[in-house]
Amino acid sequence: QMADPFLYDTGERSHYGCLGHEVQIEHIKAYVCRPSFFTDKAVIVVHDIFGWLFPDIRYIVDLIAGHGYITICPDFFKGTEPWKTTDHWADFADWMKHHDPMKVDREADVVLKYLEEQCGAKKIGIVGFSWGGMAVHHLMLKNPQLTAGVSLYGRIIRDSEERYNLLNPTFFIFGEKDHTISYDQITLLEEKLKQYCKVAYKIKVYPGQVHGFAQLKPEDMKPDDKPYIEEARKDMIDWMKMFI
Repeated sequence: QMADPFLYDTGERSHYGCLGHEVQIEHIKAYVCRPSFFTDKAVIVVHDIFGWLFPDIRYIVDLIAGHGYITICPDFFKGTEPWKTTDHWADFADWMKHHDPMKVDREADVVLKYLEEQCGAKKIGIVGFSWGGMAVHHLMLKNPQLTAGVSLYGRIIRDSEERYNLLNPTFFIFGEKDHTISYDQITLLEEKLKQYCKVAYKIKVYPGQVHGFAQLKPEDMKPDDKPYIEEARKDMIDWMKMFI
């Protein structure tokens, strides 16, 4: 039995009333939240294994929109089942085979086209959590139209030097107590980026934080974690504001 990689209970969540709405874009559904004023800046949010309907991720979409971005979270699982809080971790490796964070290019293209053509977006950033953090790392190597990226606790993808040749500024956020990502992996990422990456990047590790720490809604935060969660979110927004 694989250890549960989340040290918080993902089943216990307070209700969240979303501020945005759902749209259908070609073959995928998406959750969109817009700021109250016109903007040509947008952010794509890539959900974690719990999918685009999970309240935490919708809270993040609304939060980013509140900073002045058209914010969209597409269903990167294309209508298939996300991982559920009742599923067994022993089955996780098999589930991942059918949900590859490196196979998101088609969906990303559809969303980029929608943002540019339907929403008038001129600058587009991307933020992803866990599974989504891996997808962000992958997409930042392929899509020059993504102006900036933030990858939150995505496991480190490494199989070639190209993996570190990011096209635009990318910020990697990790929790110090994340037992799905070792400190050695983070150190290696830093070394490789120093060697191969030609654009701005940043790596930051937040003390005492476990996998998934930055998605929690205020009422679901533990008091000890709250300052780090808020700092990570501020850092994420600041990175976007610097480039978008």
